[in-house]
Amino acid sequence: MSNRLTRIYTRSGDSGTTALANGQRIPKYHPRIEALGDVDELNSLLGLLLAETDMPDSLSPLLQRIQNDLFDIGGELAVADPDYTVITQEVVLWLEQQLDSLNTELPPLEEFILPGGNRAAAQAHLCRCVCRRAERRVVELAGTDSVNPQSAAYLNRLSDLLFVCARTLSRLNSGTEVLWQPRRPK
Repeated sequence: MSNRLTRIYTRSGDSGTTALANGQRIPKYHPRIEALGDVDELNSLLGLLLAETDMPDSLSPLLQRIQNDLFDIGGELAVADPDYTVITQEVVLWLEQQLDSLNTELPPLEEFILPGGNRAAAQAHLCRCVCRRAERRVVELAGTDSVNPQSAAYLNRLSDLLFVCARTLSRLNSGTEVLWQPRRPK
């Protein structure tokens, strides 16, 4: 196995630009880099969620597959070529099937749920929030530049799946979901 990265720093970004996979240099605050950063942050938070000691065996392989898909989305964003697509409609349909399967195990949603219940559920809710931000950034980028529309659809479904994961995780060890207790209007 060869070393692909022999040196981690290049100093080429010291001037405030970064290189895409196609060699093009763009500002570090460019919407493409913002979208890439949010997808990367989500992937890191999923890694933190997976490190939870009471993560059910049924969720770990799913979340690991999703981490790989997020890396693929990051690759699409970094290549910045409309002909380079990894996330397909079939991948989005697979994610929908996973979501439907997880959701059938849960009781119907009758109240709004607050983030919490236990540490893993709270982390899943945080992942969901960052996923929504990543989706917004990808959609914003798509308004001015080429983006695989299936990647945006994937992120949209993923935030829903992460909500269902949070509901699933809150029930670990006889736990319960934290329900919203609204104040009554005067």
